[in-house]
Amino acid sequence: MAKDADPDLGAVLTAVGPRLRALRMQRGATLSQLSAATGISVSTLSRLESGQRRPTLELLLPLARAHQVPLDELVDAPETGDPRIHQRAIERHGITMIPLTRRPGGLQAYKLVYPPRYPVGELEQQSHEGHEWLYVLNGRLRLLLGDHDFFLSAGEVAEFDTRTPHVVANPGPAPAEVLALFGPQGERIHVRARPARRD
Repeated sequence: MAKDADPDLGAVLTAVGPRLRALRMQRGATLSQLSAATGISVSTLSRLESGQRRPTLELLLPLARAHQVPLDELVDAPETGDPRIHQRAIERHGITMIPLTRRPGGLQAYKLVYPPRYPVGELEQQSHEGHEWLYVLNGRLRLLLGDHDFFLSAGEVAEFDTRTPHVVANPGPAPAEVLALFGPQGERIHVRARPARRD
């Protein structure tokens, strides 16, 4: 059977190269940096992006990890010439998560949507490595942080070490939208400018 007997498969594989290049350019990464992150040679990466090398699972898996996208997003590419990156929402434990960053490591940004009356049942605090910063865009959140109990409204911010037992809930009747920055290794937000103090 010929390699590209299935024309649909051939079209999907042909579109992977431009998709890989668009993802790398969006991250501002060079081929050398991507090579260091994946262990794939610069020449192989270059041939993949230009369509001169056929993508294989062994090549796509480390690239999906480096770009922090699901594997199916690499192969379900937009048509050549469409440079837009289409963000895909992820649902975890009832919370809708929209990744806003793609670079590996360091601070990660998400838009989170907590459904009404979330979670159902008893609130159970958990702890893990990292540092988190939450900004409420819409709705109202409840943050249990150790022995403290906070309610956050739109425009309010919380920043905390995630090694402290915590749980985030939405007690309201409408969804709550949140901008979240998470440092998995304890990275914190660096404020470069502060408002002038008023006397």
